[in-house]
Amino acid sequence: MAVSEERSGEHVGIDELLERVRSEIDRISPTAAHAAYEAGDALLVDTRYAALRDRDGLIPGALVVERNELEWRLDPLGSHRAPEADSHDLRVVVLCNEGYASSLAVDSLRRLGLHRATDLIGGFQAWKAAGLPVLLPAATRD
Repeated sequence: MAVSEERSGEHVGIDELLERVRSEIDRISPTAAHAAYEAGDALLVDTRYAALRDRDGLIPGALVVERNELEWRLDPLGSHRAPEADSHDLRVVVLCNEGYASSLAVDSLRRLGLHRATDLIGGFQAWKAAGLPVLLPAATRD
């Protein structure tokens, strides 16, 4: 049973929901995500909104899909899917800014059958702090 399929009448706060979701996900560190991407074993999906991407930069090779489009773009059966979303066996590593919203997004992707979906511990900020590749915004490169 997916975490979001709670019993009728049960009220769960966001902290408990996040804990439940994460108990079902084998989350991945930035270095492990980078290695999986480099080995061709994972699709990195950046769900941060445009202002954060413009401020902090991009992860080279990551597919940018804002959160409100995630399920539409990654459902292998969907008519609006991204070309990369061609299988339910696809290993998707979702990242947000700090690793909270991405955990909840993974729960939704798993309900669509993407059983290998996971998220990046600490999000983009942890990736950047680990010294992994980041394409800086043009304003900071000058």
